[in-house]
Amino acid sequence: MRKYEVMFIIRTDIEQDLVDATVEKFLSIINNGGEITKKDLMGKRRLAYEINDFRDGIYVLVHFNSNADVINELDRVMKISDEVIRHLIVKDVA
Repeated sequence: MRKYEVMFIIRTDIEQDLVDATVEKFLSIINNGGEITKKDLMGKRRLAYEINDFRDGIYVLVHFNSNADVINELDRVMKISDEVIRHLIVKDVA
């Protein structure tokens, strides 16, 4: 298993319950074949530039260990989720 980190930005125009459910959905995908080492809900922040008419977003950073199958599934689900504005999954080399 390799170390990865994922950062995703959630829309701010949705209810807090839906934000929590979205985060839990992604964490359960990671836990299905990997292990979460650190989770940081960074909160609402201003975006560097406007994305799809959104100026703010809720940032979430997760460090985890997993194999490639979990990464592929996580990326697939994040791409089709309407709640996610942007996401990035990278190998953690540190």
